[in-house]
Amino acid sequence: MHEVACANCYGIQVVFKNILFVCVGNICRSPSAEVMLRQAIAGKDIQVSSAGLGALVDHGIDATAQELLLERGLDGVAHRARQINGAILASADLVLTMERKHVRRIAEIAPEASGKTFLLGKWQQEREIPDPYRQQRPAFEHVYKLMAEGVESWSRHL
Repeated sequence: MHEVACANCYGIQVVFKNILFVCVGNICRSPSAEVMLRQAIAGKDIQVSSAGLGALVDHGIDATAQELLLERGLDGVAHRARQINGAILASADLVLTMERKHVRRIAEIAPEASGKTFLLGKWQQEREIPDPYRQQRPAFEHVYKLMAEGVESWSRHL
């Protein structure tokens, strides 16, 4: 997990054209982070998507997650959850997860994706972002703040 940092230390330009966010259900964290990063890097030739390890396939974004996005001028209404698979992982240049157990699960699904899989909170001392699913709005607000910090940090490297 030190490759990106070292590449930047030595002035090596790492190019990511396809970034994938991963969480469990693909209805709260990963689609929110996807929308946030897409806005943060608008104008760059980078595709951003998301998928879930146990996706609620074809479900839209969680209502509270969507509400928080809308309050910040963003919109996740077009999102439909999808289940992660080897092909999705193979097409990604960078995979950003919310928790360490997601990194481990991706390594089990596609060991070749290990070298390109990191925590969204990598630049915040490898911080994990907890799942707000089925919790009250304050939990979503906390998670949104953590994701915004992670997105902002990663966008500086893209």
